[in-house]
Amino acid sequence: MQAEAGTPLTHAPTPSTVRPRRRTVVVLGLAAGWVVLDQLTKVWAERALTQGEPVQAVGDLLRWHLTYNSGAAFSMGTSLTPVITVVGTVISVAVVWLAFRVRSLPWAVALGLLLGGAVGNQIDRYLREPGPLFGHVVDFIRLPNFAIFNVADIGVTSAAVLIGILALRGLRLDGTREGQEP
Repeated sequence: MQAEAGTPLTHAPTPSTVRPRRRTVVVLGLAAGWVVLDQLTKVWAERALTQGEPVQAVGDLLRWHLTYNSGAAFSMGTSLTPVITVVGTVISVAVVWLAFRVRSLPWAVALGLLLGGAVGNQIDRYLREPGPLFGHVVDFIRLPNFAIFNVADIGVTSAAVLIGILALRGLRLDGTREGQEP
């Protein structure tokens, strides 16, 4: 029986009524997969490459070039490694907290990439030489006229672009748009 004339008998779930657990699984599953991919490629790079000796992979477009980065993006802040490590850890914890609240699939993908990339590099900072909080990140992918980076960096950068697009489009974490009731 209808509550009011003209109202539908059933309603399709809106993004805000989707159970957050499904999106949490997307965030955490994508992050875990990204971390595994990042760490496996870093193990490969350290076994297959020699530091400072670039190897052409795709002509002049893509080279493998093993290096160790103690700083942030583009090797900035090399003297701030412990600060970068702590900030990365705080960001990772914040993203996990958001993972339990997200209801939007695009936001879940963005958060999963961000978390996977952040954790991938945090593993290096905690477990690699010269020691915890000071560890150097393994970088090995080189494009022309660009910094050397890794798979974790691809996740963080892709997440930043996606988050920018979602914000510009007004899509919220709960799947609603700016100006729409949650």
